[in-house]
Amino acid sequence: MDKSKRLFLKSKRSFRRRLPPIQSGDRIDYRNMSLISRFISEQGKILSRRVNRLTLKEQRLITIAIKQARILSSLPFLNNEKQFERGESTARNTGFRNRKKKAYLSIESKF
Repeated sequence: MDKSKRLFLKSKRSFRRRLPPIQSGDRIDYRNMSLISRFISEQGKILSRRVNRLTLKEQRLITIAIKQARILSSLPFLNNEKQFERGESTARNTGFRNRKKKAYLSIESKF
């Protein structure tokens, strides 16, 4: 066999087919929290279709179910842990800014 024919032969690698994320019996509903929580990131964002490996119809239904669960307060809009971390860091920065303002005001009062 010459080189030109060898290029077009496919390698016979075995691959493992991934299981679909949603089984045929699963109902996509805002009450099914175990199913919905698999399609949300740690920050509380809805994961994309590529990441989820869902069909377009399934992704639309998941998105609607997540939004309904958020509106009914079954699911938070944001992850609360991230908010508290930001709150602590901003408190430190505001203290630093206040010190600068006080120093600036004391300089102005001398003139």
